[in-house]
Amino acid sequence: MTDLKEQLFANAEQWGADLIAVADTTRMAGMETRPDDLLNNFPRAISIAVQLADGIIDTIVDTPTEIYSQHYQRVNALLDNIACRVSSFIQSNGGKALPIPASQILCEERFVSYISHKAVAINAGLGWQGKSLLLVTPQYGPRIRLVTILTDLNIAADEPIKNRCGKCTKCTDACPAGAIKNVNTELHYSSRNEAVSLSACVDHLNKVSGYGNLMPYICGVCVASCPWGKKKRQPHQGTAVQQNP
Repeated sequence: MTDLKEQLFANAEQWGADLIAVADTTRMAGMETRPDDLLNNFPRAISIAVQLADGIIDTIVDTPTEIYSQHYQRVNALLDNIACRVSSFIQSNGGKALPIPASQILCEERFVSYISHKAVAINAGLGWQGKSLLLVTPQYGPRIRLVTILTDLNIAADEPIKNRCGKCTKCTDACPAGAIKNVNTELHYSSRNEAVSLSACVDHLNKVSGYGNLMPYICGVCVASCPWGKKKRQPHQGTAVQQNP
């Protein structure tokens, strides 16, 4: 009989997921959520990533492009679709599911949402937190978008992985706002400002949003500059990330 987690992962891949892993939400105790009790009664958080197209990311040099803006929105829509289908699968197997929108800013002063998809992904072991605050995956670097499904389904959690940024300064050097401070971390930063000047980043995002037909608050330069995303990749068999034996 197929393990429920394996079946969930296989279905998510068929629906378009490139990476998937599971976080134990007790690791995220004290993390800011909206509402504050969002994680109550949800011992697991499923993190799903979809890869961004290399051909589009490679068009970004020092400003975002219109095709990146459109692609960004389409991938977010795909993630929301996958999350809804995964939630339906969970519920059909007796669990409770709460899909979190892939991209929704609830406060434009502090740039927060219901939960940090990156924090969930880090705790699930999809990747590590880079110096740019982005999730960096071994397979695709930061060239991904994320979505989260909270659940009470009884499935094994995966483990975080080691930060591999090391002495690399590519995103720091490339940032047009000079916002990245080149500070490393083992798992995650104590605050965003430890790694990035959020005000400098937002000022730049507001500036470039006036260029052409771009959605608000996108840049992509740090995404495009990361060596992990640029590494030559071999076709892989199976995309699920499972840390547990």
